[in-house]
Amino acid sequence: MAATASPTAAIAVLRPSLAAPQPTRRSAMPLLPPRLGSPSFPTSLKISLESRRSSLLQTRASSSEESSAADASELFTDLKEKWDALENKSTVLLYGGGAIVAVWLSSILVGAVNSVPLLPKILELVGLGYTGWFVYRYLLFKSSRKELADDIEALKKKIAGAE
Repeated sequence: MAATASPTAAIAVLRPSLAAPQPTRRSAMPLLPPRLGSPSFPTSLKISLESRRSSLLQTRASSSEESSAADASELFTDLKEKWDALENKSTVLLYGGGAIVAVWLSSILVGAVNSVPLLPKILELVGLGYTGWFVYRYLLFKSSRKELADDIEALKKKIAGAE
């Protein structure tokens, strides 16, 4: 009997017990029930719906590609016409280069201001305050919205040189 007990004991030591406690999963989320099979749609209906969807998508994609290609070529022809109509091309290039340099410098300045510990939060509060004042002053009441529209129109005329 001792001979038969010893191999069983050896097997029990080498193989982990099925009754050993498994590590518990601790989560605030409850476990979901296992997923049931797919809905009871016939497979032919599924295939026809999927093929109809894909054909609609292909049709829409081809029509949007043609319209975007036409819009892009139209845009380039308009830009070429306007560029050829300009007399002072060097001035436009100078202003464009100046605008690029200004954007680059402002990006550096914003990065420097953002690195100061409390300054971005203070500036955010100032911006929120100004936005609140602007909404109260110009957007809340009908008469003030009319005043804002008149100011914008006057500014447009001043910029265009019509005044």
